[in-house]
Amino acid sequence: MKKSQSGQTQRSIKLALDVDYREEGGAVAAGVLFADWTDHGPQKVLTARCAEVAPYRPGYLFERELPCLMAVIEQLESLPDAVVIDGYVTLGADRRDGLGAHLHHALGGAVPVIGVAKNRFRDTPPETEVLRGRSGHPLYVTAIGMDEAEARQHIADMHGPYRLPTLLRLADRACREA
Repeated sequence: MKKSQSGQTQRSIKLALDVDYREEGGAVAAGVLFADWTDHGPQKVLTARCAEVAPYRPGYLFERELPCLMAVIEQLESLPDAVVIDGYVTLGADRRDGLGAHLHHALGGAVPVIGVAKNRFRDTPPETEVLRGRSGHPLYVTAIGMDEAEARQHIADMHGPYRLPTLLRLADRACREA
């Protein structure tokens, strides 16, 4: 809980985001709002249709996804306390900016961003790995604006018996089914 400028207690809010590309062109982004890292269900699900997306260019995923993610965030009355994305915040051992770092910069550095990737990017440091559920396959968790150990713990604490936390699975499903 945090206090607003008026002194009233406000509940913190987090946002899990994902994007699905359509065969006919364009994309749909979905955002799942939740209060606590251990929540079983969302407070609200938002979607945004992006009629046009940039073409895929290796190493430039942010050009394609960032406008879609921002279309969901722009629907919010205020910025969330943290954003979780499907993907990397930083890439490789040299920590090049990935989608999450570009989102963090687009939000003026005001919101911590946690990236949860399902596939290992070349030279990804082993300390980014988080095992969840009974899966022997790790998730790769990177972050900006928050200590990475804390970010990994938040993802480990999220609800769900599977490798991918329940609310991240919901964001994925929401953008595919919209």
